Amino acid sequence: MTEELPELRASDADRERVAEILRDALAEGRLVMEEFEERLDAAYRARTYGELEPLTADLPTGAAAPVVSSGLSLRKDTGAVTAWSERIVSGVAGSSAGVGILGGFQRKGRWTIGRRFTAVCFMGGGEIDLREANFAAREVTVTCWAFMGGVNVVVPPGVEVDVRGLGIMGGFDAHEDGTPGEPGAPRVIVRGLALMGGVGVERKLPKAERRRLKEEQRRQKSLDREERKELG
Repeated sequence: MTEELPELRASDADRERVAEILRDALAEGRLVMEEFEERLDAAYRARTYGELEPLTADLPTGAAAPVVSSGLSLRKDTGAVTAWSERIVSGVAGSSAGVGILGGFQRKGRWTIGRRFTAVCFMGGGEIDLREANFAAREVTVTCWAFMGGVNVVVPPGVEVDVRGLGIMGGFDAHEDGTPGEPGAPRVIVRGLALMGGVGVERKLPKAERRRLKEEQRRQKSLDREERKELG
């Protein structure tokens, strides 16, 4: 690795390769779920090789860090790209609004978010969970109006997020702003106003993916125990 390499821009394939290393480490029991999610989030947010390298430095495959001429491809099963192409369903109107006044609303599970979605919360709360959602367009805009209330937007890894909101005596979380997306993934623009309230954007694994990874982790631990017994 040259001295200049850490400052070079990483590609989507480089980020995806690091994500695969992290998934393998979780399945092998080298990372706990919380640490895995933190590192996965950092991987998709990384812009340079220098930001990617520490994420796998303490793992057995860490030496295989991204290199300039790696010729990397996407995930072996190309599941990410195929899944996104199936989940962007143009021509479908989708859900366009959620209202929580002295109460709350939820959009979660299998649903379709419209090209434009408006969330209004007054002394109430709303949850917009996009981890298993379909998208009516390649780019969707979520406009949040939170007055003495809150709106939480949950996106899966791989989705590009652009936060443009304003918080007045409240908060409009821009932590995920500018996160690079996977090829073919949708782009989510979150805008609006939080007045004495809050709007948050967080990135989480889909529940099915979390279950699958935990099952792989348990299976790997069981295999390790069997191997130790045989060796003992």
